[in-house]
Amino acid sequence: MSDGNADGAEAVVRDYYDALRSGDPLEPYFLEDESTVKFGISEALFGSESVREALEEQTATTTDWAVESDHLVVAERDAFATFANEVTMAWTDAETGANRQFETRWSGTLVRNGGSERDAAGDEAAPQWRFATMHVSTADDL
Repeated sequence: MSDGNADGAEAVVRDYYDALRSGDPLEPYFLEDESTVKFGISEALFGSESVREALEEQTATTTDWAVESDHLVVAERDAFATFANEVTMAWTDAETGANRQFETRWSGTLVRNGGSERDAAGDEAAPQWRFATMHVSTADDL
């Protein structure tokens, strides 16, 4: 994962898409706070612990992610940033082998974390910008 510092919030959003494609951990991209909220296509998660658990399960039970960003818009302010995007995403359910694909709309808010954290080896472990809210929806039938 890149640290997301050089290019700001937009780089973190794009890095998140790369991590999703690669099957890398996604929870470091989210603010560790009870106010963190993530609405997915079929879920509503409140608090960073719920978000972390769901993302870990998603990573463990899906493969072959394709994420195509069609219209990313990011507005960065001093302490927060907003983003919106149209994203085509597809994946394979690792348990059933079923393929899923959706035309989705993403939006949310990132907050400046005040500096990147480092892991035990001293490498960048989390981006400076983290998602405080994320909303992913689709007009498709589930």
